[in-house]
Amino acid sequence: MTTPSKSIEQWVRPNIRRLQPYSSARNEFSGEASVWLDANESPFNTPYNRYPDPLQWAVKQRLARQRGVTPQQIFLGVGSDEAIDLLYRIFCTPGRHNALSIAPTYGMYRVCADINDVAYREVPLNADFSLPVEAILAAADADSRLLFVCSPNNPTGNAFPEEEIERLLTGFEGIVVVDEAYIDFSSRPSWLGRLAEFPNLVVLQTLSKAWGSAGVRLGMAFAAPVIIDYFNRVKYPYNLSAPVQRYALEMLDRADEVSRWVADTLAVRDRFVGQLAALPLVQRVYPSDANFVLVRVDEATAVYRWLLDEGIVVRNRSSVRLCNDCLRITIGTADEMNLLFQALSRYPKRMSL
Repeated sequence: MTTPSKSIEQWVRPNIRRLQPYSSARNEFSGEASVWLDANESPFNTPYNRYPDPLQWAVKQRLARQRGVTPQQIFLGVGSDEAIDLLYRIFCTPGRHNALSIAPTYGMYRVCADINDVAYREVPLNADFSLPVEAILAAADADSRLLFVCSPNNPTGNAFPEEEIERLLTGFEGIVVVDEAYIDFSSRPSWLGRLAEFPNLVVLQTLSKAWGSAGVRLGMAFAAPVIIDYFNRVKYPYNLSAPVQRYALEMLDRADEVSRWVADTLAVRDRFVGQLAALPLVQRVYPSDANFVLVRVDEATAVYRWLLDEGIVVRNRSSVRLCNDCLRITIGTADEMNLLFQALSRYPKRMSL
């Protein structure tokens, strides 16, 4: 049984339900004109003198055709982080409501909770990084509003089975956010195809990873139109600049090229994982559905510092729950991974840091 759409309105903060959003000049008129004198813009320095489309309709229409959704099911923001923050502001009353997630996972879920004065409940993954569905549901109460599930998960790299996430969608009385930042690298399907089944589902995606556009900061949230409408009410009026929107339109036309990038990354990843098995310092390489691998090594902090001395930067995740002595290694080019492997092969075994 899925959550009825009328429940979505009940979960929205009362002040947000009552909110009259700011109406910009480009909200009030978005057609074609030869003379623009409505927004106090400068007549000089075309095209940067004009405010951008506040709702990014051209990008949404292109994206909707590509992802099999409607434009009304899309929110575009400054990275996925903007959507995460807006979810707290829409659904969680500070000091009252709480949010749930797994541990370890993406750190911004907790940071945004702390910024918004929302209690944040972590449920540890099982020792094999599998999803503790019943423990997550047991941690929720009447004041739980948000549940974040990153799949494929960061930093563990594994994607969670569809039936387990479906159990959370039907069992959790609130908004379930499936963060698919790494979905382009995964063998599992996206949840976009099931949006209509679950009114309480929000799917996050990004151009930062597979699409090679981290510097542009363009994130996407897909959800029922009622949720997207609240995103648009609460966001800042012109949250995405005109250059970013133009770039997005150009980038979305390069889907075939991106597919080749993904295939190359996966091939390099699989080859690198095979190489790691031959290194004595490597204890375990965890399965990955992403463009990185989590690797447990002897003396992770010492290995991390050794690599820095070699001019190679990876991520030391040793301080993260369940990730003792683990390094998270992003998959780069074949040449970059060869340099990393050679450096690891030269690593001198040490008993202390």
